[in-house]
Order: sequence, then C-alpha cells, then structure tokens
Amino acid sequence: MITSAKSNAQPQRTILLVDIGQLLTLRSAAKGPRRGASLSELGIIEDAAVLCVGGKIVSVGTTKAALRDPWLKKHRKKVIEIDCGGRVVLPGFVDSHTHPVFAQPRLVDFEKRNSGASYEEIAEAGGGIRSSIDGVRKASKARLTQKVSAALEDFARHGTTTVEAKSGYGLSLEAELKSLEAIRSAAREWPGTVVSTFLGAHVVPPEFRGRSQDYVNLVCNEMIPAVARRKLAQFVDVFCDRGAFSAAETEQIFTAARQRDLAVRGHVGQLSETRLGPLLDYKPASLDHMDHVNDADLANLAESDTVATFVPGANYFLGLASYPNARRFNDAGAAVALATDYNPGSSPTLSMPMAMSLACTHMKMSPAEAIAAATINGAWALRVADRKGSVEAGKDADLAVFDVRDYREIPYWFGANHCALTIVNGAPSVRM
Repeated sequence: MITSAKSNAQPQRTILLVDIGQLLTLRSAAKGPRRGASLSELGIIEDAAVLCVGGKIVSVGTTKAALRDPWLKKHRKKVIEIDCGGRVVLPGFVDSHTHPVFAQPRLVDFEKRNSGASYEEIAEAGGGIRSSIDGVRKASKARLTQKVSAALEDFARHGTTTVEAKSGYGLSLEAELKSLEAIRSAAREWPGTVVSTFLGAHVVPPEFRGRSQDYVNLVCNEMIPAVARRKLAQFVDVFCDRGAFSAAETEQIFTAARQRDLAVRGHVGQLSETRLGPLLDYKPASLDHMDHVNDADLANLAESDTVATFVPGANYFLGLASYPNARRFNDAGAAVALATDYNPGSSPTLSMPMAMSLACTHMKMSPAEAIAAATINGAWALRVADRKGSVEAGKDADLAVFDVRDYREIPYWFGANHCALTIVNGAPSVRM
C-alpha cells in the first residue's frame, strides 16, 4: 500500500520558489538507481527557481528565466511566491527504512547496552524487539495512529517527504493488522507519501520460542493472506540474521509474499553473513543493513536492481566499532541508499541529515553521494522513482529548503536541524 495525500485534501496551489542559491535537481542521464560515478551527480542549478502546480513540478530553471515566463507574468497574483534567499533546495528525502509503530522507547535496553551488554545479550534477557511487543499488543489502534502521525510530522520537519513504514512489533495476526491499519490511518492525514511494509517476520515472538517453523507457517498462511486481502502493505520484509530467521525461512516467507503479489525486501547481514544469491532470485527491492557481505555476493548484488540500504544510525546507537564500507559497495557497482532505521531500540532518530553525516564520517561517502543515496536511490529502493527523489517536471512537488549556502553543510552540521521549509506534495509543511 502506498498512501499519498488525496488530491482534494489541499487546494490546487501554485507555488514558485525563487532565489535558490543551489538547487540540487538530482537529474542524471543514468538509467535506474545511481551507481559508481553517477551517485555523485547532483544536477546543480544556481540562482534557480521551481514552479509547482497542483502538487506537481512543472518547470525547473533559473530565477531570471522564471520571472520572464509569460504564463507566470499573467498569473503572478495567483502564485504563492517563496523567496529562498540564496538557500539550498533539494528533493524531499526518501526514508526507505523505518519502524514507527511502537508504544514506548526502550530505555532499559539503552542503560544495559551502556553498561556493556551486547545486542544479543539484551535480546536473550527479554529485551530488544521482544520488549516492544507487549506495548503494541495492548495499545489501541487510535494510540498507535497518534504515535505514527507524530513521527510523520517530525520526519517532515527534517526534510523528509516520503517514508517507508513497517509493522513488526505486534507479531500476532491481530496486532500486526492493527499496526498496519494505524500506518494507513496516519498516512491519510499526512500530506506526504507513506509506503507500508509488513514485517511480521521481525523475530519469533515469545509464545513461539523454540517453534520458529510454526511461526513462519502462521506468517505465510494467515498473516500474509490477511495483509494482501486488506491491501495493507506493498512489501513484505524479513529480518534474516542470527537470532531472527534463517535464509530458508526467509525464502519460504518471500515465496508466500510473491504468491500474493506482494513485493519483498529484507534486513540482511546486520549481525552475521547471509548468502545473498538465493534471496536475489526473489528480486527484492532492497536489502538493508548489509554490514556483512562477501565479495562474491557483492558482485551478484551489483548485477541486480536490488538496492543496498545502509542505516548507520543503528551502528551509531548500538555503539558498534564498524560500519558498512560504502566505498566498497559503490566501487563494485552496487546501488546504495541511506535511511534512518527509525525505531525505539537501535536507531531512535528521524533525521536523514544525521544519517547522511554518519555516512560521510564513518562510511566515507562524499556529501554528494550521501544526498543521492538519501533521495533518488531511496526512491528506487521503494520503487517510486518515477515520481520521487529528484526535482524534474512531472514529478511530485516534494522539496526541502535548508538554511545553508552550500549543500555540503547539510551533512556537515550534525545534531542540528537546518531544514527551514518542507514542501510536501505541493503543500508548504514547515515555514521559514
């Protein structure tokens, strides 16, 4: 399920952004997701202007050319003109990996980790993902909807206009459907775009401990059919790793998803290595985390259209010494994206600029590569690149204005929000 604001939810606005110091259009001759050198192509226009009508971008060029346009001269009084004052404008971020449906932060996990406990030790003690289950199961749909709605508003404040939202903290048929319904309800009230993902295979819930195959059968035979029947998700995700689900179990779930015409994506290689070849046969839109990938699998990934999505916020918050080697992936020709992995246990951040900063400082991506990974390649990871991720005529009017003079400042200033204005499907969401 992809949910965008209804066309009648906002007036058919005509918005003109002028005096843009640097407009990062992300236009490129590259076909498909950006790889190699094309990941650095930002398509910068200086002293730029963007005209948006009815939620769509209709023209992109210089401010001088825009102000000379006969149509604009004729309709100037009906146009909402926004003077960007030399600021940087880029496509709204596409956050292609988030977990917004939870009831409470995991503060006990936070303390234990800071005392030296590992991710797996915390999980074995009843913390981790399993500790969020009880809160989601007990929460009303209205309460979960309120939590997701608040998160979506915060995403927009940081320049994000498209969000992938996963279930995965209910882990029962009733609680997973409730979570996905909460995502749908919140998405209908937000002017941005939400892509919904069913993550019933996050971990094996406590009541199925020691019976993982029984739980996989429940996911395949009851949960996925119910999700498909109610059209609650576009994707099915699986946490395929040590302590979660095996490659064989993942393939079984992927097969069930494909039988119901649901696309697939996966959490892979965060804690240990999983061979990618069999999973790539299912043509996943993305494989995420990817801390542990061997050279042979990396070559197979580079030959596919699957995007490797990095979530450095998780490495940072878990206190890990190492991060995925983004240079290795890009040099191999793999398509890479960046996402926040917003969740209560391992990455409680909604800030794509923070994820970009971590990618630059800890993964050695250039600022230009980080921006492309957070916009156009994120759109490819969600299969919405036909209308998201770049500033081009015909695409959705999703734009972020940053109060900086050089695009490299966006990942440079970490821990601060310099997003001055977000335009979400043609509607100004946050004012300068």
